[in-house]
Amino acid sequence: MEERKILVARTAGFCFGVKRAVEKVYEQVNMGKQNIYTYGPIIHNEEVVTDLGKKGVRVLENEQELKNLMEGTVVIRSHGVPKEIYEVIEEKGLECVDATCPFVAKIHRIVEKHTKAGDFILIAGDANHPEVAAIVGHCKGNCFVFESEKALNDFFQKNLVDSRKRLAIVAQTTYNILVWEKCLKALPKDNPNIMVYDTICHATQVRQSDADKLSRKSDLMIIVGGRHSSNTVKLYHVCNRNCRSYHIENSDELYTLDLDNAEKIGITAGASTPAHIIKEVQQTMTEIMDNNAVEEDINFAEALDQSFKKIHTGEKVKGTVCSVNDSEAIVDVGTKHTGYVPRSELTDDASKKPSDVVAVGDVLDLIVTKINDQEGIVTLSKKKVDEMKGFEEIIKAKDEGAVLEGTVNAAVKGGVIVTYAGVRVFIPASQSGLPRGAEMDSLVKTTQRFTILEVNEHRRRAVGSIKAVLKAEKDAAKEAFWETAEIGKTYKGEVKSLTSYGAFVDLGGIDGMVHISELSWKRIKHPSEVVKVGDFIEVYIKDLDKENNRISLGYKKQEDNPWEKFKANYAVGDVIDATIVSITPFGAFAQIIDGVDGLIHISQLADKRVENVKDIVSVGDVVKVKIIDIDIDNKRISISMRALLEDEDDADYED
Repeated sequence: MEERKILVARTAGFCFGVKRAVEKVYEQVNMGKQNIYTYGPIIHNEEVVTDLGKKGVRVLENEQELKNLMEGTVVIRSHGVPKEIYEVIEEKGLECVDATCPFVAKIHRIVEKHTKAGDFILIAGDANHPEVAAIVGHCKGNCFVFESEKALNDFFQKNLVDSRKRLAIVAQTTYNILVWEKCLKALPKDNPNIMVYDTICHATQVRQSDADKLSRKSDLMIIVGGRHSSNTVKLYHVCNRNCRSYHIENSDELYTLDLDNAEKIGITAGASTPAHIIKEVQQTMTEIMDNNAVEEDINFAEALDQSFKKIHTGEKVKGTVCSVNDSEAIVDVGTKHTGYVPRSELTDDASKKPSDVVAVGDVLDLIVTKINDQEGIVTLSKKKVDEMKGFEEIIKAKDEGAVLEGTVNAAVKGGVIVTYAGVRVFIPASQSGLPRGAEMDSLVKTTQRFTILEVNEHRRRAVGSIKAVLKAEKDAAKEAFWETAEIGKTYKGEVKSLTSYGAFVDLGGIDGMVHISELSWKRIKHPSEVVKVGDFIEVYIKDLDKENNRISLGYKKQEDNPWEKFKANYAVGDVIDATIVSITPFGAFAQIIDGVDGLIHISQLADKRVENVKDIVSVGDVVKVKIIDIDIDNKRISISMRALLEDEDDADYED
């Protein structure tokens, strides 16, 4: 017989969901909690369950046992539970630690949504499996569970009318991939109301696919895992179609197997199989076999170690996103390890959900931030990789004097924090571009352009300046302005500030001033009577002084000049109505038209001597007057009430 070879599946042992659930139970134990329960065995592995039992963890076998509890902590296993179990836990006031696998929880959300919409749910899986029972519990009974292609065909034949309604089909996460593919082909092709969700876990798919490929080139397969482990049983069925296969729970069973006539032996393990059990199988196989040769001259131990490849904190790895939920992204890092990226390690933007940042199938560059244990469940960070790349860009920007753009995400003591490419850059208040003493909060959530002033590569810190960019932009704008500026040229500018003597207008990086006398044709006491800060107004250049950087602007237009209107419509001798607008010791001013006043001298108020103007008229009075003199050059108009009285006397005398 040729030299025997051992072929090792690259994906074997604990999956993320199972490992996560087991860890959560041990966490409760390590916290010193009393009265810890799992709803059903936390894992289909007697050794782990027994160990937890020794530490005081008890198993609740059914809902009635749960209802009998008066206190304690209940851990929901990775299989999940029906919705009513959560309700019982809440009603009893028990602490709930939900270790439902994210992949399973996703199925719950799918079926709940469709059930609420009135759709019928088809579930591919084992009706007696706790995961499927949990899924059914989220459908409110509006579902049908099938285990095979035949069962699905029977459903459609018996429910031809009902099957025309909207249907959603999901699969148990550990369902046989090959059977699933056959079931999908059995779905009616003419029914547009069937929505298919491929919910088989990525790790399960990879594990079954690897097992299928490995069994096709092996003479014998050994599948390690609990007798009641659904996914292990499915691995056995996948392998047994291609070659002689054995399902064992531990290394002791190897001595009972017929290993004769097997030149190539393959090994894989279910999702509930701890690493040390697989290693024990390896060691026992080494003792039983005549040699340790493996395909491609790699011995069994090396091949197994490869499947348990160590991942170290700080190591950079690539991961493929296989699931996304509201709290994390689950990734496959290409070895036995399955890791997760918490929401906080995906982005700095608290408003974004993981699904806003990544999608299933994305390949990410990640940094290992935490290793839970030798089984290889790791916590990863996308944000730290982004920071590394971003910091390289920041160093380059400082060297080149480049301008960067980022979002201000926080006001801190002494300044603000701008995020650029995942890197936090500190902008001191003095470099914020805001006036001294201004509130930094006004910059939060705004996008700002800045340069890098300082970089500390060792501490990965950077200091930037918004002010430097604003100054550079303002200098450039000034230069551009003076190159094209000329008297009479018009601009649309923003009113930036007001003083008692005028308004300052931004012409695009350079300010000009509109004197109060240029804001209106009528007399005003303050510029705010005409414009306010933030207004966009059209102005024109009246005068330029480049040496002193002064620009005089005009706002009022000649065509709006009320004196021109007066000159065109009024003449000496005209009798008009005028409104008293002010009173002086020497007479009263009366508005003829908006922006044009005339003076009624005290001597022209009456045909007698007047000691006090207020004895004759008051502000607001409308009086009839005669225009007796017009001086357009000096903008003076003399009007008279007395002249009208004299005209009346003359008329009476003539009569």
